[in-house]
Amino acid sequence: MSDEAAARAESLPDNRQFTNYRDALEAVQTTLQKLRACPEAERQAMLSDIGRLAEMQEKLTTGRIEIVVFGEISTGKSALINALIGREVTSVNVQGGWTREVWGTTWDGCGYRVPGLEQSEVVLVDTPGINEVQGTDRRQIADDAARRADLLLFVTDSDLNEVEYAALLELAAVQKPMLVVLNKRDLYSAADRQRLKSVLQSERLLGMVSADDFVWAAAQPRPAEFIVEQADGSERTEWRQPSADVMDLKARILEILEREGKGLLALNAAMFAADKSDRVKAVRIELRRRHAQQVIWSFASLKAVVVGVTFVPLLDILSGFTIDVMMIVALSQVYGIRFTMSNARQLAWSILKSAGWVAGMSYGMDLLATGLKTLSFGLATPITAVPQGAAAGWTSYVVGKAAEYYFQHGGSWGDESPKNVIRQILADTDKSSVLHGLKDEIRKKLTINRHAKKEGDSPA
Repeated sequence: MSDEAAARAESLPDNRQFTNYRDALEAVQTTLQKLRACPEAERQAMLSDIGRLAEMQEKLTTGRIEIVVFGEISTGKSALINALIGREVTSVNVQGGWTREVWGTTWDGCGYRVPGLEQSEVVLVDTPGINEVQGTDRRQIADDAARRADLLLFVTDSDLNEVEYAALLELAAVQKPMLVVLNKRDLYSAADRQRLKSVLQSERLLGMVSADDFVWAAAQPRPAEFIVEQADGSERTEWRQPSADVMDLKARILEILEREGKGLLALNAAMFAADKSDRVKAVRIELRRRHAQQVIWSFASLKAVVVGVTFVPLLDILSGFTIDVMMIVALSQVYGIRFTMSNARQLAWSILKSAGWVAGMSYGMDLLATGLKTLSFGLATPITAVPQGAAAGWTSYVVGKAAEYYFQHGGSWGDESPKNVIRQILADTDKSSVLHGLKDEIRKKLTINRHAKKEGDSPA
C-alpha cells in the first residue's frame, strides 16, 4: 500500500473501514505483482487482465465509485443518467480497458465523496441496451461491466420480459448490490404502481432484490398540458415537459453510499483481485497442460522410435526406461518442481509398478522382440519395430500422464493412489488413437536414411 494512500485512509474515523480498505488495496497490489512476475508466456496471455487490475488499483486508490446502468433501450436508462446528472450528457469518455460500447461520466452533483479520499468521485456508466447486443457478446459486456461496478442499476418500465429477466439473473450472479429502477412512473396510476411492484417483488424477483431496492422514477416524463394565466387575466393552455423525477432514486443511492460506500469499494476491489487470481491459476494450468502434452507426446514418440529401431538386445529396454526418466525430469521443469534424475527414476519405477498389466504388456513385447532380434542377429528389427515401438510409446504416454498428475498436485498423488490415477488415465485414453500416432511416427522414421545423400549433394 502506498504511503499516500495509507495517509488518506488513516484519516478515516472508522478503523474497520480503514482496515478493509487497506486489505483490499494490498490484495489488488499483491495480485498485480504476481501477474507481472509470471513467465513471459503466461504474462502475454494475461495482458488484458494486468491492465484491468492496474485500473482497479487506480480506482481503489482514488476512491472512484462506479454505478453501472443496465436496461433495454426503450426503458429510458440514458435519460435516467441525464436526469441524475442534471444535464444532457452529449459527450462522455470511454472507460479504459472496457469494451467500446460501455461509457461513463462523472456525477459531479451527487454530493458524495469517499471519506478520506479527496479525489473521490462517483461515475455513472451507461451500457448498450440489453436488446441491442445479443448472445455471447451481450453477456461478456454485462459481465465485464458488472464485475467492475460498485453498484448496479437495472432500469425497466414494466413487468420484465424474457430478455430482461435473463439479463437480470446474469447480473444477480455477480453478487453486487443492485437497485431495480421502475422508470416512467408518470404512465402509471398509484394502484398500477403498487400492483407492478408487488408482482416483481413477491413473484418475479423474490429473494433477489429487497423491497427497499425497488425505486420508482420518471427520467423523462411525457409532456403535460398546463393552463397559463396571461397578463390581461385570460387563460391559455400549453404543453410543457415536466421536470424529471429522480429524487427517490438519488436519495436511495446516496443512502447506500453514505452507509456502505467505502465498504462497497473495498469489497468490489477484493472480489476483482480474487477473480484475477483465479484467472492466473486457470491460465497457468492450461498453458502448463499444453506444454506437458507436447513433452509427453514428444518423449513417447522418441521412445517408440528408439526402442523400435534398436537392434541390440536389452539395450532397447534400458534406452526406453532412460527416456521415461528424462521425460519425468522435463515435466517437473514444466511445473516448476525441482526433480533430479534419481528422483525421476524412483517415480518412473513407482508408476510402472502401479501400471500393472500395461507395463507387463510393454515389457513382454520387449522380451519377445529381443528374442527375435537375438535369434536373427538383429535382422528381425524391421519386423518387430512397429509393434514393439508402439507398445513402448503407449507405455511412455501412460507414464507421462501419471507424472503430469503427480506434478499438477505439487509433487504428490493428492487424495489418490498411483494405481487409481493409472486406472483413470487408462479409462480416459483412446489407446487406438495413441497407438495409431505412434505407429505412423515409427514407420516414418524407418523410411528415412539420415546418412543417404540428398539430391544435388556432391559425392564424398
